[in-house]
Amino acid sequence: MRIRLGYDIRFDVPAPVTFVAMLHVHPLRAHDLLEPDELRLDPGVKQGAYLDSFGNRCSRFHVPAGTICLEGCTLIQDSGCPDPQAPGAQEIPVNELPPDTLRYLISSRYCEVDRLSAIARDLFDDVTPGWARVRAICDYVHGKITFDYSHARSTKTALDVYTERLGVCRDYQHLAITFCRAMNIPARYATGYLGDIGVSAAPYPMDFSAWFEAYLGNAWWTFDARHNQPRIGRVLMAVGRDAADVAITTSFGIANLKHFHVVTDEIKEN
Repeated sequence: MRIRLGYDIRFDVPAPVTFVAMLHVHPLRAHDLLEPDELRLDPGVKQGAYLDSFGNRCSRFHVPAGTICLEGCTLIQDSGCPDPQAPGAQEIPVNELPPDTLRYLISSRYCEVDRLSAIARDLFDDVTPGWARVRAICDYVHGKITFDYSHARSTKTALDVYTERLGVCRDYQHLAITFCRAMNIPARYATGYLGDIGVSAAPYPMDFSAWFEAYLGNAWWTFDARHNQPRIGRVLMAVGRDAADVAITTSFGIANLKHFHVVTDEIKEN
């Protein structure tokens, strides 16, 4: 299938400010793009591109005081299949893990592994290691947390989510990631597009989505503690230790969000 992706984001900035944006499709999906994936700025200030330490495609630009508009639109080819499943995938002992996965075992800004390790062991020590254990973690988080936009906040950590039992998609993933790491399973945060393809439309405006990836059987696999079912049409944009590493936009100064619109639509074939 083909999926139309796009966004229209606008900020008011009271003084000149520099931005870093992660609004491109991840390089791992670049071969699926059917149209250029470009960030358009109005005013058309100069922008520079680079890959960060996690392999995400980033843009940096400096804007004058006033209004800045960030727009993008592209088309991508997708398999149309739900997230791949591998029920036989096994956990890899820490001493055998690839070195680049080890950073996804330790605490990070929103994932306090040290503070939730004892709880994780109590909950999941008796679960069959591997795929079944990660599935059990997703089932637990999905069942215990209530989705509620009114309880979203940028400072909420995995421990807060466990205590409050309320949150948005990023909060579900932070708690699941923390439990995985506490069980010595590398887990990383992922963000991107996820439309209502193959499911009932959500009763709120389209947004970018969050999920996570767990390292099992020498591969990264997609899991989603928020929706807790395989989904069609995920398009990866960025990965990191948690949401702090993959902010869609970061401003190094004051920038007030005034408009936010995301498009993720299947293009029906004639």
